[in-house]
Amino acid sequence: MKIANIEAYWLRCPIPKEKQHRSDYGLLTNFDMTLVVVTTDTGLQGFGEAKAAVGSSGSCASIVSCIEHELKPILIGQDARNISRIWEIVYNGTRDHYALSRGRKFPILGRRGLTISALSGIDTALWDIKGKSLGVPVVELLGGSCREKMPAYASGGWASAEKIGEQLLGYTEKGFSGVKMRVGVMDESVGESIKRVKAAREALPDHIKLMIDAHGTFSVPEAKQFCRGVEDCNLYWFEEPISPDNRIGTAEVRKSTFIPIAAGESEYTVFDVRDLISERALDVIQPDCAIIGGITEAMRVSQLAHTYQLELAPHCWGSAFSFMAGVSVAFASPSANVIEFSLGGNPMMYELVKEKISVDQDGMLAQPDQPGLGLTPNWDFVNEFKQ
Repeated sequence: MKIANIEAYWLRCPIPKEKQHRSDYGLLTNFDMTLVVVTTDTGLQGFGEAKAAVGSSGSCASIVSCIEHELKPILIGQDARNISRIWEIVYNGTRDHYALSRGRKFPILGRRGLTISALSGIDTALWDIKGKSLGVPVVELLGGSCREKMPAYASGGWASAEKIGEQLLGYTEKGFSGVKMRVGVMDESVGESIKRVKAAREALPDHIKLMIDAHGTFSVPEAKQFCRGVEDCNLYWFEEPISPDNRIGTAEVRKSTFIPIAAGESEYTVFDVRDLISERALDVIQPDCAIIGGITEAMRVSQLAHTYQLELAPHCWGSAFSFMAGVSVAFASPSANVIEFSLGGNPMMYELVKEKISVDQDGMLAQPDQPGLGLTPNWDFVNEFKQ
């Protein structure tokens, strides 16, 4: 089963005004993603997502160019079933034969950034193909599901202190037992962030998990001040308190508080996550399958989580394809307890595919049971919004 073609499409879809929100990224009026399509000589197709940005808006032109002009030429003709070998070919470039014969990496210069994001989409598509060819869901290929259902948490929370309680309660009314809200530089001051979190905690029942995400926008002193100000709010985790460039600073923040620290969505490859763990910088690991290196690398991260007894919580803010990739990894991983579920304006989650993605009335997601990722692109949508 040889790779016959690889295509990449930059999709940009406007977000309806009533579903737009403002954060540190500004007012999000469009949702962008890179759809990766791998076709075999048997006609079987697999689909994945490659991200140009952690947020949902940004130019994907460079990702498309990397896939179409750099990776596609070296992968045409490769056996699509050899996912690990293909990963090494891309990561090591012309020295892949050394890497495969010596058992260690000889990475290309672009071992971080665009190339790994591009690889992420291809890798996910290959897992999708393999599952479809064998008639089993990807999670079965990863060792099978560790549980039949998992709770999802509603990811959103941009409202003001006066309205944040109402917004988050709107999420719990849908059955979610956990919610996440955004804080940080978007609030203009640490005090305002603290005020919003306190208002959220006061509005929510005690049993509802409350997660906080600063998108890496606090300084180290600000993050420490914030932690002191919300210590009585029973937070489930504090996500990306400061810039991912400052791992030592993240470790300093973690050392200063008992609030669990989450990070990892901005990291490339298991090596970056290894370094975070070595610095004792986090309690919760959040790989994004469209950034980290695909399902292959996300599973390597899950093994680190298991080994170091850390929680795994894949970053699932993206299209339906990266969402189901993260869900598959989470269900296959003993260290995963909860799954992110986007409640922002997200046409790539709901309109890009023919299948309906939803939680049950108790806010639970069932283990995947359809071949591959279980998703079918809506080609009318693709053709309408491709750039």
